[in-house]
Amino acid sequence: MAFTVPPPRSPVDGGVARWYKERLGWATEAGPPVRLVTGLRFDVLEVPVEAGRGVLRRVGAAAGPVALVGRRMGLLVAAGSAEELPGLLDWLEWGGISLDLAVLGADGRMTAPLPPGWGGSGAPGASVWLRAPAPGREVESSLPVLRSAPWGGAGAPCLVRLVAAAAAECHRVRLLSARTRGTAQQLPPQRFASS
Repeated sequence: MAFTVPPPRSPVDGGVARWYKERLGWATEAGPPVRLVTGLRFDVLEVPVEAGRGVLRRVGAAAGPVALVGRRMGLLVAAGSAEELPGLLDWLEWGGISLDLAVLGADGRMTAPLPPGWGGSGAPGASVWLRAPAPGREVESSLPVLRSAPWGGAGAPCLVRLVAAAAAECHRVRLLSARTRGTAQQLPPQRFASS
């Protein structure tokens, strides 16, 4: 009878938390799963994956880092953007319309995708980067921001353009899904989450 030795186990988080802390300077919360703390270095605009694809087609590289978490897409935006979202949606005339749009800001948590180049488990619903942040450079300068915000850089992508695209795509997806169901049923109300 031959005995085989299983491969060595990785640490509980596989060093994921350490990678985010050391390579990007991001605050984490131990897991599993490891979670990234929002509101410090970035906030996260969350949309359904179908809407997220449309947003990426509309804004291209201006979207910055993007994560896929289950059936939701998380677009990283500048820290402080979560507080601006309700007013921004009102200004863009989307405030009274029910959208499946959420934002994670101060004290929020996002499931940490495996760092770029790390082998994944391939588990359904696992968090993965569609556009990963680049280690070794200041991520904040690549995040969409309000131009008038004190934390915004001159070269940063425009948060208004990103939110307008996200609202339009969320609305389009909801209208299409209502039409395919064959009813004009009442859609659930818009939701905002600051954590």
